[in-house]
Amino acid sequence: MKKQYNKNSEWNVKTIILNTLLVAGLITCLYPLIWLVLFSLKGNNEIFGGNVAGLPEKFLWENYKEALINAKVSGYFLNSVLVTAVTIAATSFLSLTTSYAITRMKWKLSKAVLNLILLGLMVPLHSALLPIFVILKNLKMLNTYWALIIPYTVFAIPMVVFIFSGFLKGIPRELEESACIDGCNIYQILFNIVLPLIKPAIATIAIFTYLSSWNELMFAVTFISDKKFKTITVGIQTMVGQYSTSWGPIGAGLVVATLPTIIIYSFMSSQVQKSLIVGAVKG
Repeated sequence: MKKQYNKNSEWNVKTIILNTLLVAGLITCLYPLIWLVLFSLKGNNEIFGGNVAGLPEKFLWENYKEALINAKVSGYFLNSVLVTAVTIAATSFLSLTTSYAITRMKWKLSKAVLNLILLGLMVPLHSALLPIFVILKNLKMLNTYWALIIPYTVFAIPMVVFIFSGFLKGIPRELEESACIDGCNIYQILFNIVLPLIKPAIATIAIFTYLSSWNELMFAVTFISDKKFKTITVGIQTMVGQYSTSWGPIGAGLVVATLPTIIIYSFMSSQVQKSLIVGAVKG
């Protein structure tokens, strides 16, 4: 009984320590978001008056009206949604078809093409800034949505091809052979047989592509100067005044920019976890 008691006590201590660490980690992750929401509901006097981290004395909900309507954050938000959605769709389609051709079809240069595509992972984003700017200028594509969609897609493809290739290699060829015998063509096999089997990979690349496109600033600042096409990262940056700045509306804009990331990950986190587990098992 004494040994059993000691084991139970030791187990309870470990559980308490583990739960304490998990709660501490949760607070560490959530506090910046909570602080941002509180920050967005304050005025400059309160922010610079020493009450930066506490509750607002008065909840200034008009900061959100100022950000969304007067500062046109809603328009910048829609631009980011459009650019990001098209980037995800284009990247997913091009990378899936490319990965399928490389990993599931037999042709001599498949490995060479895969290695050539993966070399794109070694190209620093900022090193291509000037060449891309010159190309877009010559093509008269500056200050258009395509000035962002095309570079975002091109730089996302190598990583997405790498992820898709790893998943496709693990699919038994017997499934495709059976579908082929039943009369399916190559497109039916890809979209009706293979695609449902790699949903975790699709969720993973969708989130990664979303984050890289939604939060990108360097290309957005360089290639877009027209307010009509500015994304939310650039739009919030323009809210900083030359002589004075209302920080509450900027905080409100940051909250609006952060919400989609939280919502998307909440819905797709289980698929990402499945993909990580599958990757670990394959590794």
